[in-house]
Amino acid sequence: MINLERVGEHEFVATNGRGASVRIGRKGQEGSFSPVELLVAAAAGCAMVTSETVILRRTGSDRLTAEADAVQSESGNEVISIPVTLSYDLSAVEDVEALETVVRRAVEQFCTVTRTLKQSATAPLQLPTPLQTAPDPL
Repeated sequence: MINLERVGEHEFVATNGRGASVRIGRKGQEGSFSPVELLVAAAAGCAMVTSETVILRRTGSDRLTAEADAVQSESGNEVISIPVTLSYDLSAVEDVEALETVVRRAVEQFCTVTRTLKQSATAPLQLPTPLQTAPDPL
């Protein structure tokens, strides 16, 4: 579970149960990630976490980076694609196509974030309800 707390105008801090936190704010706000940037980071991060072991084992290098961005609809109110580009050294790889196949398969099968995005997960919104008060017996 993630807890989110308002810490200032348009500023929030998200915290997980392991004590990690990230500052969230509006797009362009200094020192924070926007919600869309977090979605993009989640997609790239999931691809990297999922493929890290096989890439490092087969390349013999510990250098692995990713770049991702949100492609938004014309209205700007919807993300329609999050292209993720992984970068790693192929100089020691004998069969580049085989590595590409294994990396794609790993991400497609085990990356929860990208699999969820493909299915268009719902995000039901729950709002507080007014407290029910008992009628005054007098």
